[in-house]
Amino acid sequence: MASYYYQNREYDKAIELYEPLYARTQNIYYYQMLLGCYAETGKYKEAERLVEKRLKRQPRDLFLYVDLGSIYLKRGEKKKAEKQYAAAIEKLGRDSKQTSDLAMAFENAGRNDYAIQTYLAARERMDNQYIYVMELATLYEKSGDYEKMTQEYFALLDKSPGSMGSIQIALQRALNETSTTQLADGLRRTLTSRIRQNPENRNYLEMMIWFSLQQLDFDFALTQAKAVDARFPDQGAEQVYRVAQIAHNNEAFDVAEAAYRHIIAKGKDTPLYFDSKIGLLTTKYARINQSHAVNTKELATLEGEYEATLTELGKNPQTVPLMRNYSHLLAYNTPADNARLQKAADLLYDIIEMPRLPGNTVSEVKLELGDLLLFSGEIWDASLLYGQVEKANKNDVIGAMAKFKNAKLSYYNNDFQWAKSQLDVLRASTSKLIANDAMQLSLLISDNMEEDSTYEALSYYAAADLMLYRGQLDSAWALYDDITIRNLSHSLFDEVLMQKARIRMKQGRYAEADSLLQRIVDHYASDILADDALIMLAELNEQQLGNADRARECYEKLLLDYPASLYADRARKRYNALKKQ
Repeated sequence: MASYYYQNREYDKAIELYEPLYARTQNIYYYQMLLGCYAETGKYKEAERLVEKRLKRQPRDLFLYVDLGSIYLKRGEKKKAEKQYAAAIEKLGRDSKQTSDLAMAFENAGRNDYAIQTYLAARERMDNQYIYVMELATLYEKSGDYEKMTQEYFALLDKSPGSMGSIQIALQRALNETSTTQLADGLRRTLTSRIRQNPENRNYLEMMIWFSLQQLDFDFALTQAKAVDARFPDQGAEQVYRVAQIAHNNEAFDVAEAAYRHIIAKGKDTPLYFDSKIGLLTTKYARINQSHAVNTKELATLEGEYEATLTELGKNPQTVPLMRNYSHLLAYNTPADNARLQKAADLLYDIIEMPRLPGNTVSEVKLELGDLLLFSGEIWDASLLYGQVEKANKNDVIGAMAKFKNAKLSYYNNDFQWAKSQLDVLRASTSKLIANDAMQLSLLISDNMEEDSTYEALSYYAAADLMLYRGQLDSAWALYDDITIRNLSHSLFDEVLMQKARIRMKQGRYAEADSLLQRIVDHYASDILADDALIMLAELNEQQLGNADRARECYEKLLLDYPASLYADRARKRYNALKKQ
């Protein structure tokens, strides 16, 4: 009942109940609630007597001095309050709980300066300069004193190198939560100074690598990693390899390739030589995939490197990623003849026949083989493979993916009713990506089945989609054109614009693709493809057109207008990266 009155701000009624409760039990909770009631009603004399009586009974509870000081502050007696705060710290002993309770009381009272003094005094009492590092660093951060915050962390790092991981986590959080560059600039200066004074201290070098990666400064991170490798050749390559992987994941392909080449140049006896050979080709493959228009000369060179690397390393479970990428490269990146398609398929068959491969890997490769068969026109063989994977993985994401691919194959075959029924089941998939793709295709079918009972436009569109998938770009373009020519208006028009944009991107005609995507953003802002168009427009301007300002605007528009989009995280990451440039 007392709690009820307190929550409803009926403090006088709460006091009538809390006073006898506290008198009978001396319970700390009743004490705190009663003190709060006195403070809220301006009964400062009663509050003062309450604290003083408890302090006589519990002199080791130093947080009571903070309560008393807070009462004085409410009465406008600042000097008396400061005197109580100082007395509490003066009486501090070697009890860690007493220290934590007092510091927490100061924090709750909004006096971080006294909380800091509490921890510093405890250090002196215990004659240990390495305790309460995290607590002090957090308080310095809240106070905006980033220099002292970093000093705390680096003092701990010097004493205990094993704490590097926890220090990095704390600093990462602080960097993410700080809206200015003050912390990052200060941290960079501190690291630079310490490395200059202690060039052989590996911990500082590794911290600088970590910090550079946090700031997406991959070139500088690689420079530091190479420095570690030069000074510590027995272990330094691990840092270079780590930079390579993170740079690749952030699409800094030049840095990733340079890092892998650095390790490869050390020779075959280097522990990471094998992984770096695979990593280098994987990065080159990702770079080509990022470029919608393929450079034939670069592609031929890369194919030669794949052949040489597979000859050197062999076809085995460790090189399966290389074999899968090489198969994709042969089949999809240039107009493929029968010989190239067969070679691509043979690579996938070789993987499937390998003994002791994980079941998921076999299923994934079977799906890729099904895609390849569909690409080459062997529709029923593709459907058979999709069905095998679905049956073997009924309750798994990969089984749902196989089901989706079979539904899409039915869509290509104009079996729209069946395709839609399968897609509607997949809309409840545990995989958000599959569910989203299924929803988009299901809506495409249902919207246009209702609008056109003959399915003429939808049939044209499905046929054009299949041609686009098979790389028959001019034929697909002509069919998409037919849809707009035959109809004054149609709900497929935004989809047609999207597919035309994809064709122009594959052809390297980026300015035309930009115009087509902008039309979707301008005229179909409330339709399902609007966020797809925005992310494509942003990446097109960033990567192909070199227009960073426009890319940043598109990322920002996506975040503001479509915050629930699947692309929101990707857009936020690139938007923040561009802001720092």
